[in-house]
Amino acid sequence: MDTDLTFSSRRSPVVCLHGCVASSQSLASNIGLDTLKRGGNAADAAVAIAAALAVTEPCSTGPGGDAFCLFYNGNTGEIKGINGSGRLPRAQTLDFLEGRGYSAEAPPSPSDALNVTVPGAPACWCDTVELFGSHKLSLQEVLSGAVELAEVGFPVAEVTAHHWAHWVEVLRDAGKQLGRDLLIDGHAPKRGQVFRNPALARTLKELGEHGKPAFYQGRVAQAVVDVINQHGGVMTLDDLSGHNSEVVTPLSTEYKGVRLWEPPPNSQGLAALLLLNILENFPLKDALRYLGDPDHVTIPLQTLLDKSYSHQRAQHISMDRTMEGVEPGLMTGSDTVYFCVIDSQGNACSFVNSTYMGFGSGLVPKDCGFSLQNRGASFSLHRNHVNCVAGGKRPYHTIIPALLTDSDSKSQKPQLLAALGVMGAFMQPQGHIQVLLNMLEFGMNPQQALDAPRVFVQYDHKADEWLVNLEEGIDQEVAEALRRRGHKVNWPVTGHKRSRFGRGQIITVGDWWNPSVNQADRPARVLWAGSDPRADGCAQGY
Repeated sequence: MDTDLTFSSRRSPVVCLHGCVASSQSLASNIGLDTLKRGGNAADAAVAIAAALAVTEPCSTGPGGDAFCLFYNGNTGEIKGINGSGRLPRAQTLDFLEGRGYSAEAPPSPSDALNVTVPGAPACWCDTVELFGSHKLSLQEVLSGAVELAEVGFPVAEVTAHHWAHWVEVLRDAGKQLGRDLLIDGHAPKRGQVFRNPALARTLKELGEHGKPAFYQGRVAQAVVDVINQHGGVMTLDDLSGHNSEVVTPLSTEYKGVRLWEPPPNSQGLAALLLLNILENFPLKDALRYLGDPDHVTIPLQTLLDKSYSHQRAQHISMDRTMEGVEPGLMTGSDTVYFCVIDSQGNACSFVNSTYMGFGSGLVPKDCGFSLQNRGASFSLHRNHVNCVAGGKRPYHTIIPALLTDSDSKSQKPQLLAALGVMGAFMQPQGHIQVLLNMLEFGMNPQQALDAPRVFVQYDHKADEWLVNLEEGIDQEVAEALRRRGHKVNWPVTGHKRSRFGRGQIITVGDWWNPSVNQADRPARVLWAGSDPRADGCAQGY
């Protein structure tokens, strides 16, 4: 029952000096911290956590999904990113789908094999270690904690057990018997029940030993192609072997002395930056009109991020009445994991990994131990849409990691202030801004910023209207005031339904968010961290 998830305790922020990790699973956080203590850096630890979460939270993440990361180099101040999103099979064009009888009004079902895009996460893990890692630990050593977790087994955590059961039917769909690899006697594991995944242990072990070819060629690649084609998809071995991550330069915007960094399109990081720019004038409906694969569409990033554009958009906002005629975008659910690491050298890695809707397609390649994402479900079948389906195209992506620095001058490197993120489909940009403003404007520490109740604005397609979701903890008076102004309000959202507000992690360098501390009196380098109470995880430091 939803009432099982009560918020009745408080948690202090984790405070430490050397290194810190935060994730949605305590066992994964422990593996990340152990990686730091063994000589790895923030990038190594982030990949160790990513693999561990694939074991402990397969209903949200895994090697069958996509990933994005941002990395701050503590020596140079340079910020780079990796776009680890995969593409549609080359043969899967709009003409092909229309030839099968699909249309914008009648697209393939979300769990259809035609919605499986090439998994980008394994390549992103390998590239993160190669490009940003310490090189003191091999990829095999980085993945060893997750391999052991999968071989020995682990007790399933409480919130994860709920979501595992919620998404279990996609594994039981007709013809998807291979989904039993992620079940115990045909059922989702209960909280506290020990789950082993020897097939995933083998996959991770091979990835550690042989790198990307172990996934995109050979045994695993053949198993991926086989299960997709058995269920009507058209992915080929060439689609897999041709996959590569993309190193990207993040986008950023300045707000009251700080700079927020987000990955560029095809991610929705632009939405968070636009929202922050508009709020500087005193929320935002533009992002879905512009976001897609930049290889397939020209996106006016400079114009959109110009402060004058956001000032213009802010003029349309009334504090007294709901806006009229706001066009909705495609709204779909998402299960994702976000996690972050800051190490003793001042490096930071902000990382997000997802299989999209729960177990994604529900397709589990034979003897591989993971399900394949259904990220292709976010494509449009409208021929002139910026996110229209096309062979070899990356979809609009909801997942976004973020970094925060000071508002740097050109004469010096930007100083790291935080690694942060909030997962959860279209909640993500809204969540980024809410937790950031909780710290910047209201002086909350990272844990308080994550604990605070949230707002989620979404489009209800069935009712053809915008819905303002207010989490339990927000006063009824606020809900009633919004209703008087013409908003449709859902209040209070309680229990496990709070998952729609996302699950975040934050690590800050220093307590810059504390208005009572004089800047000159701040301690040299203290890390503060919080982990979202809506998940099973924790922050850990040393």
